[in-house]
Amino acid sequence: MKRIVNRMLITIGILAMVFISISLVIFLKLRTEISKMHPIETKKITDRIYTMRDSLVNVYIIRSDSGYIMIDAGNDIEVIKRELAKLEIDKSEVVAIFLTHTDNDHVASISLFEHADVYLSKEEEQMIDGSQNRLLFQYNKLHTKRYKTFDEGQVFNFPDITVQCIPAPGHTPGATCYLINNHYLFTGDALSLQEGKVHEFIKMANMDQDTHKKSINKISTLKNIKYIFTAHHGMTDDFFYTFSDWQSHD
Repeated sequence: MKRIVNRMLITIGILAMVFISISLVIFLKLRTEISKMHPIETKKITDRIYTMRDSLVNVYIIRSDSGYIMIDAGNDIEVIKRELAKLEIDKSEVVAIFLTHTDNDHVASISLFEHADVYLSKEEEQMIDGSQNRLLFQYNKLHTKRYKTFDEGQVFNFPDITVQCIPAPGHTPGATCYLINNHYLFTGDALSLQEGKVHEFIKMANMDQDTHKKSINKISTLKNIKYIFTAHHGMTDDFFYTFSDWQSHD
């Protein structure tokens, strides 16, 4: 009996060491990837476009004649309150929030905007209705039932703003880019930028890496893009240079 117990303890110890080793490797890899993130500080970027920095993520705001349109909703509701105040934007003037996807760092402040319609793709709904887990035992949550879903390629028309929904799955099944007025592309986590060049997003954070790369291929074929705005890796105003080293993946 004692021998059996000893063997069990040894086995448990070995498994614990393996688990700790794997966890350490993942932690170090993730820390390295996070160190490459360079979100933009809260500011006005163009006459119509603003950004708010919330930890390592950017939320973007587009001013329209009918109110403000947000791309994503940040990581911390208190930070978003503070950054809105810096920009002198009243939360009641936000009329729409378009989610690139539903990971926690993109949805935290939704409840703050009581007058805003919340939009996400139909393919992303599986991430919040309990049918698709994000990690082993983790599910995404939206903390609101007042959201609307849209179809692939759908276009929303505001008085002076058009929002085209461009599917970019891979990071999550329903990840979406938004093209504003045919020139301003908001990508969420559909790609990253390093030294002005496009790269894949963190592989361990992508649910389907092959699909993720194909989505970047599709983005690379877009025309007349003046700006690319990412969630974690800043922005660029040189579309051609950004994709000049990208190797297409079938």
